[in-house]
Amino acid sequence: MEARTGRRIWLLVGACVALAVALVAVVLASGLAAPRQALTGDPPVLAGRQLWGSCAGGFYARRGDDIVLTSSAHCAGEGMTATDPDGRGVRGVFGPGALLEPCPHAGHTCRPSDMNYLVVAADRIPWGRLNVVDLGEGGERVVEPDTAPLSCGDIAVGDRVEINGRDIFRAGTVAETGRYLHDPAEDGDYFPCMIAAADIEVGVGDSGGAVLVRGRPAGVTSRSFDGRLGFTPLAEGLVALGLELCTTPDCDLRPD
Repeated sequence: MEARTGRRIWLLVGACVALAVALVAVVLASGLAAPRQALTGDPPVLAGRQLWGSCAGGFYARRGDDIVLTSSAHCAGEGMTATDPDGRGVRGVFGPGALLEPCPHAGHTCRPSDMNYLVVAADRIPWGRLNVVDLGEGGERVVEPDTAPLSCGDIAVGDRVEINGRDIFRAGTVAETGRYLHDPAEDGDYFPCMIAAADIEVGVGDSGGAVLVRGRPAGVTSRSFDGRLGFTPLAEGLVALGLELCTTPDCDLRPD
């Protein structure tokens, strides 16, 4: 069963390789339209919401004493500054993308997950709500204390999946899992694990968005398979980047 699903993911890559271009959103617009819920709080929670440009926000985490927000390695490079929609205020600066080293496939960039993070500007940290994921019309979800992020092996076909990405809430189920590998001339990224949800449409701006599986923090929106969701696992990306998922309101730090 595992070999069969892995092969299907590999074959599906041909439908999406043109989308996986560095610094460009990986998913194509699909004409989705839905009510979009306004941001709340000052500063608002951006986990689960639109972050910057074509990047969506994932989950709040900590790196030492820094509060970060996960996103996607393909939609913003290290050192890039995320601004407010009006281009004025600064939300933070992007850090590096997760890497898998040594890389088992020559000519590829091997990644445990399609993840990077935004070092959140001090005045944009939503203290007291760092364990919240805002899914807009899907409601706010609280990450309970000591919640473990899901890894590839924790996710199974048929599991319920939820995303919000472009501030459009969507839900569906896992269709298959497998590795992601293609000719490096077409897509140079290799992922040991890619999960596909065949019944969730994706579009430009979903990249990096929080993925919940069975209501738990599970992944990062990464690819489009014929306009349908492909995501990579959260736990592997957090480990590679030295991040700890926020599971308490202040992420076990003392706000200044």
